[in-house]
Amino acid sequence: YIRFIIANKSTNQNLTMILVVDSGSTKTDWIAINRKGEVLFETQTLGLNPQVLTNHILKERIVNNYELYKFRKDVEEIYFYGAGCGTEPPRVLIKNVFSDIFNNCKEFSVREDTYAAIYSTAKENTKSIVCILGTGSNCTYFDGKNIDQKVISLGYILMDDASGNYFGRQLLRDYYFNIIPEETAVKFEKEFDLDAETIKDNLYKQPNPNTYLATFAKFLINNKESDYGQLLIKRGFKLFIERQILQFKDAKEIPIHFVGSISFYLKDELKVCLQEYGLSAGNIIRKPIDGLLQFHQEKLKDSDH
Repeated sequence: YIRFIIANKSTNQNLTMILVVDSGSTKTDWIAINRKGEVLFETQTLGLNPQVLTNHILKERIVNNYELYKFRKDVEEIYFYGAGCGTEPPRVLIKNVFSDIFNNCKEFSVREDTYAAIYSTAKENTKSIVCILGTGSNCTYFDGKNIDQKVISLGYILMDDASGNYFGRQLLRDYYFNIIPEETAVKFEKEFDLDAETIKDNLYKQPNPNTYLATFAKFLINNKESDYGQLLIKRGFKLFIERQILQFKDAKEIPIHFVGSISFYLKDELKVCLQEYGLSAGNIIRKPIDGLLQFHQEKLKDSDH
């Protein structure tokens, strides 16, 4: 997947290149820019979550991308924002993988995806709460300069309320416990392979079980008008609000921003749930890569002055 590439003679020479990377568990967006902040190319790979993927799989997903492999020696700076990078060991793993591929890179920054969400939605010097509702979920307080994340995520098995993998897990459980209404169950069966062995193989033997669970969330989005869908969506959002957002004392006084496909495609239901708790939705965007691009372009302009 390549959106566009600015081709010129210099692409065949030693080109100073900066990579800005936003990585979730499902997919990773890459933008390459030069020192002037001009976009050289945009591309996409599968997700690079170091909490659920091995060194080998991470490396394979990068080198199999034509543009990234072609220009790997031209990359001098990398700014990586990724799911699963909230603690030091996974950040070290990512850095080691990238260092082996982009071996001319001089500046390498690895930060959790929370920062990507903040830089793409929140204003500097303005208090807000920034949430991620995509394949996984997270919630952070931003005081205008620094972040305060009171709850450390323990991953998709124990955390991730209202995320894609949460809703996928609930759909599968409700289906096997015969809780899903018959009409909805028939639709579910037609759209997915719900054989028990297939499900267990993907969950316990294949990489990215969290991403696999999240694939079922698309069914909920497409069938959200049903009574069952509305109940499930509301239950998930209420869990997230009560366990994550309301931990911050001034939550009712500041905007609450959201990043991720779940919040984007279920924004109407999300806003209703927030209102029930006296909370106000701020910006709701699907993915933060464009905001990250602007953030780093501004940093380049500032460094020139």
